[in-house]
Amino acid sequence: MWLFCYNRLVACENVEQSTLENTGGPSERGAGLRAHDQPPLRIPPVSQRARKRGVRTISSQSLAEQFHLNAAQIRKDLAYFGEFGVRGVGYYVRDLKRHLRQILGLDRKLRVAIMGAGNLGLALADYPGFRQEGFEISALFDNLREKVGQQSRLGVAIHDIHDLKKIARREAIRIAVIAVPAPSAQHVLNLVVAAGIKAVLNFSPGALQAPPDVKLKSVDLTVSLESLSFFLAQDGDET
Repeated sequence: MWLFCYNRLVACENVEQSTLENTGGPSERGAGLRAHDQPPLRIPPVSQRARKRGVRTISSQSLAEQFHLNAAQIRKDLAYFGEFGVRGVGYYVRDLKRHLRQILGLDRKLRVAIMGAGNLGLALADYPGFRQEGFEISALFDNLREKVGQQSRLGVAIHDIHDLKKIARREAIRIAVIAVPAPSAQHVLNLVVAAGIKAVLNFSPGALQAPPDVKLKSVDLTVSLESLSFFLAQDGDET
């Protein structure tokens, strides 16, 4: 949820005006809390409809009213990381965005490797939004000889998957993205873990098993489409 909030704050910097009716600053301060002590964040996303220029502040009260949440809880959650708000004004968008970047670890460059140089892997490698947020796609990996030595359209080199450990160490790769067919996904994840990479984003369908010290996040597009299909079915859409 922190990342969701941050992305909306980026959009909010391009807003012309917002409601500035803040009922007060943060109610608590949680200095010194460790990462696993953090509460679930209930900060709502800044409206995507707000896309004009000029907004400098955003209030917890206006967000709470818009998204039917509790303004005091929003302030409390942010207060776990310090005094970000100003009583009677709200939160300065630029400052809050900077703080959230630090909380999310986005104030540093993170190198990413993509497993699989198929259509999805190549598309991800060339997506410009990653670099804009500090994620550098350093390498692609595949097991097909005809692909090894080639590059993506924007110049990301494709390496042999068997060289993953060596290149991951040399390039200081911190995150791996798995974009391979489902039957190969667990094997590729095992190679990623053996290479010492501790954070993995998986686009392959099915459940994968990772060690406790590896953070695995899966994105199953089929499940998402099924959810949308269910919504349409409940709405009586027979088209």
